[in-house]
Amino acid sequence: MATEETGAFDIIIVGGGLAGCVVASRLRQRKPALSVLVIEAGDDLSENPHIYSPHKTALLLGSDADWKYMSAPQTNLNGRSVYYQAGKGLSGSAAVNMGGWVRGDAQEYDQWADLVSDRRWSYSGLLPYFKRTENYHNRHGDREQHGFDGPIHTSSVSSSGRQYPLRETTRQAWCNVGLKVIADANNGRPQGVAELVSNWRDGRRQLTSEVYPQDGVKIVTNALVQRVILDSSQTATGVELADGRTYSVRSGGEVIISAGALRTPQILLLSGIGDSEQLSKHKIPALVHLPDVGRNFHDHLMVFRYWKLREPEKGVAFGSPLFKGPNFEKGVPPEDWLVTTTVSSTGLQSALAKDENRSDQVDQSLADRPHSHLELTTIYAAFGGELIGLNIPVDGSAIMNFYMGCLPTSRGSITLKSVDPGDAPIIDPNFYATEADQFVMRAGWRLLSRLMLETPEGNDLVAEEIVPEGHRSLESDAPDNLIDARIRMGGMTASHFAGTASMGSVVDGSLKVRDTQGLRVVDASVIPIPLASHYQVAVYAIAEQAVDIILQENPSL
Repeated sequence: MATEETGAFDIIIVGGGLAGCVVASRLRQRKPALSVLVIEAGDDLSENPHIYSPHKTALLLGSDADWKYMSAPQTNLNGRSVYYQAGKGLSGSAAVNMGGWVRGDAQEYDQWADLVSDRRWSYSGLLPYFKRTENYHNRHGDREQHGFDGPIHTSSVSSSGRQYPLRETTRQAWCNVGLKVIADANNGRPQGVAELVSNWRDGRRQLTSEVYPQDGVKIVTNALVQRVILDSSQTATGVELADGRTYSVRSGGEVIISAGALRTPQILLLSGIGDSEQLSKHKIPALVHLPDVGRNFHDHLMVFRYWKLREPEKGVAFGSPLFKGPNFEKGVPPEDWLVTTTVSSTGLQSALAKDENRSDQVDQSLADRPHSHLELTTIYAAFGGELIGLNIPVDGSAIMNFYMGCLPTSRGSITLKSVDPGDAPIIDPNFYATEADQFVMRAGWRLLSRLMLETPEGNDLVAEEIVPEGHRSLESDAPDNLIDARIRMGGMTASHFAGTASMGSVVDGSLKVRDTQGLRVVDASVIPIPLASHYQVAVYAIAEQAVDIILQENPSL
């Protein structure tokens, strides 16, 4: 196909997701004369009727707003392929997620900064950008930790006026397994029982492309990028689309890839940036040998459990005609508390030691102090049971838990399927591959068993666990192999994926792609280690800091 030249810009942003929209908006706000182009593979989602309502979120799964990816078969999950939801369209996954606003633990951000020897990525280094993003719901909140003038309005369960009937029951149950209620889990110290915080504003989704206005930004939608164009000095001079169109950057300008942790490595590889051996398999000229492109893929593994209520006629769960109250429609899912906790350091050290026999990449610091290894909650509904062969009626007769491992040591990869950008990359999270991950996930299972089966509140609330055919309910002292079997059957992604263009190996501390000029990555793919976070919060902060870095380091813009 003949190449069509379509114009030159100061900044070209590949990907109009969360990060791309933030960077485009802030650059134009700071320097209105800049010409900024955003190229997005999906559509403008602002016209989608299901985008804004919490209770329509499930309808986005498998829709045109979703890339609808499937992972490679997972060896450690019974050979299953895992469905990967990822937002396709302006605002990216911020347009389709559940809205959890979870900043994470300062320890992991500090470890990130130590790893790359750059304090800008420590918790204190990112704190100004967390605050810049945030319009915190509690006006009496800690002003050292929270922002009150940012574009993203947060909301807690109680601040939205929701009063779920099981609020006190679940709070007391968590306390009875030894956990403490804390007032704020978004201050870098999340361990404990805290109210769920989300970024639904009065029950309405905040699209990044709207709350970060795109005034003056040139946006091209429904456009797949084939590659970044590099000249002989490995300077990014523009991009080529799959249909042959090209866009150029002016001298001194930049190309910024913000296509997310699944697509960004694909674009880098298609551009000849990556492992030369992989590139040669696809007959792509290897322009920049960066073997870690697509490697270090990490994701949070999540598991659901289901419980039959002892007295469903009380109407304490979604689906019952009695489950209604002021503002129930303004939040999803129906829950009160999000719990963050650690695991036994002795058991974890033992698991890490076993992994150390297989690899020299084991991070023993994960057991040297109480890290935030687990996130858990009780949801006053039951959905997703079909994944493990359960047909649970949505009639208020059941509730569920979920938990996830926040700091996995398993690492996967993103590799090319073909040279066609329309083909999804090969997504291999390599879930549940290490002894450490298995230990942590078993610990999460056992903690939920204690919560539901071994507390007065749990015993009063539920009659039995709803289990797949051929399985039984597993108490906290159940053997490892039986717990493993349930996790292997039902484990799934929490859609918190990152690491595939990691800082320290693919990009430097200024987000520049190594051994290139005029090319940066700004999205979750740069996060080098797992965070106990719902990654939208971290990505907003990364993008906010990226704008400062770009303007400081490129004054010619």
